[in-house]
Amino acid sequence: DYELCEEWEHLYPVPRQDLINLHREHLLHLLEMGDMEKALQLLQRIEDPGVCLAISEQSLDQHPNLAASHFLADYLTAHFYASLTAARRNEIQALYIGSKVLLTLPEVSRVNYFHLSSRPLLMLEQLLMNMKVDWVAVAVQTLQQLLAGQEIGITVEDIDSLLSKYAEKALNFPFTLKEKRS
Repeated sequence: DYELCEEWEHLYPVPRQDLINLHREHLLHLLEMGDMEKALQLLQRIEDPGVCLAISEQSLDQHPNLAASHFLADYLTAHFYASLTAARRNEIQALYIGSKVLLTLPEVSRVNYFHLSSRPLLMLEQLLMNMKVDWVAVAVQTLQQLLAGQEIGITVEDIDSLLSKYAEKALNFPFTLKEKRS
């Protein structure tokens, strides 16, 4: 049906908003099916960059699954970085980095942290609070690699500060030790 609509679009004038809606639904369908290659081909077939940007952003705002969010954030950053506002750029890059960190977690646990995909520092804190120290180690390593040269409002110093805070709390004893007498 989507392909038929695309052919129709070439034969008859279609209002811009209807065109955006059509391509957005088609893109989301392809991403839901896991066909990233066809999704990329669809985006490349769209000649108007403004329409392509609108479709990509609206699709990302629909909060698709993890792989789709990662794909869209990567595509928007790669192709429309200069067209985005600084705030939107930071938001999309944070989502990209958060989804990359999520992909390092065991698959069965990703659903528990998906809602934090756009807030990687908060995701890291949640992992620390849940005592997932081995996952935190992998997440920190991934974050440090991804943050090199990026400006998304998170720095390596923020990560170090968070780790220091929780390390201090782990060593804080709420009671005093009594000395044993012989």
